[in-house]
Amino acid sequence: MAANIQDAIMLFGDSLTEGSWKYFGIAARLSHMYGRTFDVLNRGFSGYNTEWALPVFEQVFAKQHEQHHAPRVRLLLIWFGANDACLPLSRQHVPLARFGENLAAMIRMITSPTSPHYSPETKILLLTPPPVSPVLWGAELATHDPPGEQDRAVESSREYAAEVERVGQREGVPVVDVWNKVWDAAGKDEKGLERFLYDGLHLNDEGYKIVFDELVAAITQHYFELQYEQLQYVFPPWRYFFDHTVEEFKAERWVHREHPVPAADASAAASSSPE
Repeated sequence: MAANIQDAIMLFGDSLTEGSWKYFGIAARLSHMYGRTFDVLNRGFSGYNTEWALPVFEQVFAKQHEQHHAPRVRLLLIWFGANDACLPLSRQHVPLARFGENLAAMIRMITSPTSPHYSPETKILLLTPPPVSPVLWGAELATHDPPGEQDRAVESSREYAAEVERVGQREGVPVVDVWNKVWDAAGKDEKGLERFLYDGLHLNDEGYKIVFDELVAAITQHYFELQYEQLQYVFPPWRYFFDHTVEEFKAERWVHREHPVPAADASAAASSSPE
């Protein structure tokens, strides 16, 4: 069993989250950026909507009496809406109001002192779903056996993205506006979305880069103490051993979780070669 020595960033969402290890998605990029400071826990569930994800969240986020045995989740990213926004003909569809209620319930599981999962040290960011390309998605559905019926629409994805914004405002949680950033990058044109969505629904590397850049900006703006340059390695850079013995290393407490270092020092440490 791995020792509990690093705090964590948890990603909770649907296939956009589950698939974010590939195409250099946000899980891969965050894991690289926060190497040796935070572990990145990907709790993405392809195909899930918030109705199905809510009981899962109750199991993947530790209860208060379990939290001292688990990595502290310092940052929680909640990214749903892509499947909830399916048209009503789809079994994945969740009505807009219910979608908002489910998101709020996830947030309150963490922020409410009466919740069994209460975690005041955990900061939360909501992400809106990206826009969809019905043309590309329709072509994808046509390859299924039997072919699937069109169940996505740009306007529906916009409405669910707006609901994420409203939930964030009501609950006091910052929101990363993925929908508008991708839409703007596409020139506010459905054809332009082909540059960022490989099948009309899921992001490619260019799409994930937009999300990642906005995510880093949101962390810097809202939770500056969690910005990667403000964090210290759990264990020292390798050059530490130029001037210290192994016995000196053993005598130190190296699980530093609350001690930011100057950005210049952090950058220098991050650039040290691991050889």
